[in-house]
Amino acid sequence: MKSIFVGNLPWTIKNEDLEQKFTEFGNVISARVMTDRETGRSKGFGFVDMEDADAEKAIAAMSGYKWGDREITCNEAKPRTERPAGGGGFGRRDRY
Repeated sequence: MKSIFVGNLPWTIKNEDLEQKFTEFGNVISARVMTDRETGRSKGFGFVDMEDADAEKAIAAMSGYKWGDREITCNEAKPRTERPAGGGGFGRRDRY
């Protein structure tokens, strides 16, 4: 199975639209448009999981595809990397 990154999606695209479009190239295991946690609005990108051979066909066909008024990007998704815990702070303040 391969996960495909699909970027520059039109803002109106839903999970079902993404799945339907990619079924033209084979069996879609899952399709999801990433949304903002607070607003629920699309972030303009998503991921589609397909079998390896079908994923290769889909990437080749959908790269540069004009969907609505946007030209989408499509490539194999990179594995998610672990980010360090914590974040955003100013470090220890007792160093002064």
